[in-house]
Amino acid sequence: MTAAQARTAPAAPAVHLPPLADPCAERHEVSVGGDGSRLDVFLSGIVFMDVIFTGLPGAPAGGTEIYSTGLGSAPGGCANLAVALSRLGLRVGLGAGFGDDMFGSYLWRTLAEQEGIDLSASRRLPGWPTPVTVSLSHGTDRSLITYREPLPGGSAGEIVAGPVPPAATCFVGLHRDMPPWLHDLRASGARVFADVGWDGTGEWASVVLDRLEMVDVFMPNSVEAMAYTRASSPRAALDALAPRVPVCVVKNGSHGAIACEAATGEVVTAPAIPVEVLDPTGAGDVFDAGFIFGTLAGWPLAQRLKFANLCAGLSVRHHSGSLGAPCWGEIAEWGESPDVPADVLAEYGFVVPYIPESATDNVVRASPTVGYGA
Repeated sequence: MTAAQARTAPAAPAVHLPPLADPCAERHEVSVGGDGSRLDVFLSGIVFMDVIFTGLPGAPAGGTEIYSTGLGSAPGGCANLAVALSRLGLRVGLGAGFGDDMFGSYLWRTLAEQEGIDLSASRRLPGWPTPVTVSLSHGTDRSLITYREPLPGGSAGEIVAGPVPPAATCFVGLHRDMPPWLHDLRASGARVFADVGWDGTGEWASVVLDRLEMVDVFMPNSVEAMAYTRASSPRAALDALAPRVPVCVVKNGSHGAIACEAATGEVVTAPAIPVEVLDPTGAGDVFDAGFIFGTLAGWPLAQRLKFANLCAGLSVRHHSGSLGAPCWGEIAEWGESPDVPADVLAEYGFVVPYIPESATDNVVRASPTVGYGA
């Protein structure tokens, strides 16, 4: 075909893909209060295309080639938390920028159609390549490789499209510069949850912790908490952080979690559930989702911590971070497993009233890859 012919050739017909199936249809039966006129949670951030290799014998060394026994791909970054929250039945809004490439289209469609997340505050960014993270999972740990171009026009918080919808709670990553929308939501009465990411500079500047004055619940992992506080143990880090925030939680992976509520001085620990770990990618985000759900449900601190550990523990048994987050069907299935000791199940009896009746008939797992399906 010549250039002239190409210019006059008819445009290809638009492709209309069928809607994606909802793997957690029972999520719509869950209620933790509210009149439905506002979101349960709003968050913003960067959505990554996660490519996840599992079953590696170890981290690769220079000049060598190793093989994995598993491969998955899924929405990552702030999508890990958004998906985990939505799968628990919460109404979730996400403000993020999406690339206009193939990965961006996949991520948008998966989050909006399959996971039921409100993307009205998100936007597509022409010419901006979708960030990609490769996760190399070996044992109970993982290494990450990330490609990311700067967002056009500003930070993740500034990329939010239009006014932020009303929400009962919101979630932020703790940074020196907090998102502009946070002030409006906080002023409207929204409870603020926060986590903090890895500091690639190695500085771990204590000025970041000054932003805790805007936060109600802070949920760092033990490595981050100890780095920012210069503490020698997770408990010492919790003791240093607790006076700065109403509720502080320190996540400690396979060792469970510890939390403190400033108003009462209550300190609670909860063990992780015993599981065979396939892929820990995104487990911290799934923990955060469980804790947020428990807070909205009005549970005591100990129950919030146990439920968060349960959600995180169920997630690491599957490939991929976000799409490994449990639905209520999987939570119900775990509760009926003969492999779980009766005394352990008894500790989670408070969860039972929140499990939808259809959950036991709806244990479906989303396909964690961009390479298959419609």
